[in-house]
Amino acid sequence: MVPFCGATRIRTGDTRIFSPLLYQLSYSTLITEAANINTSILSIKEKGIIIYNIHTFGKDRSFMGLMIDIGNTRTKYAYFSKGRIRERGSCSLEDTPRVVCNYSKKASPTMLSSVKPIPKSILLESTKHSPNLIVLSSEIKMPFTTNYKTLQTLGTDRLALVAGAVFTFPTKPVLVIDAGTCITFDFVDSKKRHLGGSISPGLQMRLKALSNQTGALPVVELSEPEDLIGTSTKESILSGVVNGAIKELDGTIDVYQKRYPDIIVLLTGGDARFFDKKLKNSIFADEDVLLKGMYFILKQHANK
Repeated sequence: MVPFCGATRIRTGDTRIFSPLLYQLSYSTLITEAANINTSILSIKEKGIIIYNIHTFGKDRSFMGLMIDIGNTRTKYAYFSKGRIRERGSCSLEDTPRVVCNYSKKASPTMLSSVKPIPKSILLESTKHSPNLIVLSSEIKMPFTTNYKTLQTLGTDRLALVAGAVFTFPTKPVLVIDAGTCITFDFVDSKKRHLGGSISPGLQMRLKALSNQTGALPVVELSEPEDLIGTSTKESILSGVVNGAIKELDGTIDVYQKRYPDIIVLLTGGDARFFDKKLKNSIFADEDVLLKGMYFILKQHANK
């Protein structure tokens, strides 16, 4: 075992680990706790940091597919081959059929996930290029069970995030946090049971709400606060929104850790950069959890 002390950051091929507290990690631990990941260690040691090279999805390395995640603000896609993301990008919602067409010869099947209704014209055009296209929904068998009472209202993004968490850490309780348009928390226990979570406004939403719900506060563009103590209205808003959200995440993680001492915290989302180095708790930061979860679901669906 290799101890990591102080503000340690461990970079990996797919996942970054940020640990402000004492954290221990070893090659054998990764193999044990992430049994579905093909892991290799690189002999690079510098300033107490060991760099690991983690690849995803090791068993069926011949499976290929295109994952497209349609979010509230942008559409992301990733082409998986031999268990890894080989190509990635982003596009507008209207360009989704073009992306499907571009990968139609080498990526079959294709999976779409969307947090909002997909226009029928885009869905029909995409299906022409990929007849095996699958739209992620709660009706598809998941690699976990869920206690969620209103499954029909559980966003497909959250389903994919939980799937990604289950695949990456199949024997551990995991709290996956998505810092995007909304900040969502989803918890899955060590028996792969999704118990639910919580939803709160994202950073951009908080900034807009302050302007929309008041008569004098301005619209402020999201950026890093210069200091805890704001010396202008703009700086005060940024400090309140960003630092307040950081404390919200840390406080929520603390409560989960009291209930589940061996919990793994997985952070993702477009605004994760505002949190990953500032949280006092140890976390794994992975921008591709959702896409990996889609891949895991699609792979399971294709092999059933």
